[in-house]
Amino acid sequence: MVFQSRWSFPIPKVSLPTFIFDSPTADLPTTPAFISAREPEKHFISIADYRLYAQRLASGLLRSGLKPGDRVLLFSGNTLYFPTVIMGVIMAGGIFTGANPGYVARELAYQLKDSGARFMICTEGSLETGMEAAKQVGLPVSSIFLFDDGVATIEGRAVEKETPQGTIRHWTTLLDSEDKGRAYHWPDDDLDAVVTLNYSSGTTGVAKGVMITHKNYVANCLQQIHIGKQIDNYEAKRQRQRGLCFLPLFHAMSQAVFAVNAPVQRVPVYMMPKFDFLEMLQCVQKYRITDLTLVPPVVVAMAKHPATKKFDLSSVERVGSGAAPLGREICEELEKLWPDGRVNVKQGWGMTEVTCAVTTYDPSKIDKKSSVGELLANCQAKIVRDDEGKVEAKPGERGEVLLKGPNVMKGYWGKEQATKEAFTSDGWYKTGDVCYVDEEGHFFIVDRKKELIKVKGLQVAPAELEALLLDHPDVQDAAVIGVTANGEELPRAYIVPQAQTKPTPEVAENIKRWLAERVSKAKRLEGGVHFIDAIPKNPSGKILRKKLRERAAAEPKAKL
Repeated sequence: MVFQSRWSFPIPKVSLPTFIFDSPTADLPTTPAFISAREPEKHFISIADYRLYAQRLASGLLRSGLKPGDRVLLFSGNTLYFPTVIMGVIMAGGIFTGANPGYVARELAYQLKDSGARFMICTEGSLETGMEAAKQVGLPVSSIFLFDDGVATIEGRAVEKETPQGTIRHWTTLLDSEDKGRAYHWPDDDLDAVVTLNYSSGTTGVAKGVMITHKNYVANCLQQIHIGKQIDNYEAKRQRQRGLCFLPLFHAMSQAVFAVNAPVQRVPVYMMPKFDFLEMLQCVQKYRITDLTLVPPVVVAMAKHPATKKFDLSSVERVGSGAAPLGREICEELEKLWPDGRVNVKQGWGMTEVTCAVTTYDPSKIDKKSSVGELLANCQAKIVRDDEGKVEAKPGERGEVLLKGPNVMKGYWGKEQATKEAFTSDGWYKTGDVCYVDEEGHFFIVDRKKELIKVKGLQVAPAELEALLLDHPDVQDAAVIGVTANGEELPRAYIVPQAQTKPTPEVAENIKRWLAERVSKAKRLEGGVHFIDAIPKNPSGKILRKKLRERAAAEPKAKL
């Protein structure tokens, strides 16, 4: 059967900048909207500032030669001006792509090359990595711009950086004057134009640029805002709402929640440059944060870390978790921090390919079952038992979730075959996630058909790690799966050693260290390196990861 959302409404035919700012000239609030969590009195920008900086950047990018559809890559952690770069690129008719600031040069070079980025804006602390990646793909120094934490920008200090390859200009040199910015009117016609490439591994393989359009973005953000309005006294709660952004803004979830939805709803956001557990708790206490957008590892830390109870968290009214499934038991542990029962941890489910979210829990209801909620407005789903999507599961039976909706991606950038494989012949998107639906229409994610691993909400493709491991002299064959420890999913490698290699703990540790030098933190083999006689494969050579997951489940936890 086809599951249909109980809500439906027309999606306005406007561009993403118009959705946020109404128009290039509309009156906008001048009160702080993005606020530095470390220096809130000194460093902040309003929604009016947000629009103007984006207009100035859009005008400046066009002056610098950006053409419609050109890609601009931002390699940085969170700053007050991260949303400005996103929106400025989009206003100019370009395509924004954000790279994980933890990437090593090889990983960044892949995204630069795959996206075909025309410009790269690179944070000063990662410039060495950025320069090495740019060199690998032939991106000239003249196309690289220096980003900062917002302080230099606010104080008007355009800092240049001298390198052996040449002078790296500050990103503010891309900004046109305030007058030119105010005069700039963004296009508002081609709503099917791609605006972002957020990278995802899909159901398998290397990372791919997910093509998200104006229409996708506006639809999904409205879907999320709509379900939030189901709560009693929504308007009163919105007026006192305060958010805290520590999730990385290169990620689809953080972009939608903080760079789009918060400004649309006029909700102030305190910005942290990156996640720090104790700093997060201090910010909640100091700034009286009402809404926490979390991922499972943070939920686990808050529930179990003794430091949590030392902070005043009484301002918190709502807690949401996404990016990976979370057990009900740990949610209940977290809820005990508010003995009056006011906080019920709500989960949502989505992926980069659906812009951000596709289900979430109705805030007017209490979740006691660990469901990821129900379908957002205008979405459809069906549960199937076969790869072609033709054999539907019976009520309550498990199967892969297929989706349709206005928030489903346009496809994968430059990868026609991968796009074709991601959809059924009749247009359903194949999520790769296995679930069942209860009699109330609530979805429960129970397994992952797709191969990717979720580490602190970040996607890790086993195929990438396996390809690297095969370059190690002690490795004959390799397979990587995700294993769960302390509520977190971690990559684990199963290794068939070379004939002359003794499978000792020292060799395992050497392989683990070797890989760690070549990948970003999330991809390290923190789930361990285990030796095996042969990697289980089907006749065509495909790795049977299910058998490895069964093996991992039977192994003692001490072997992690």
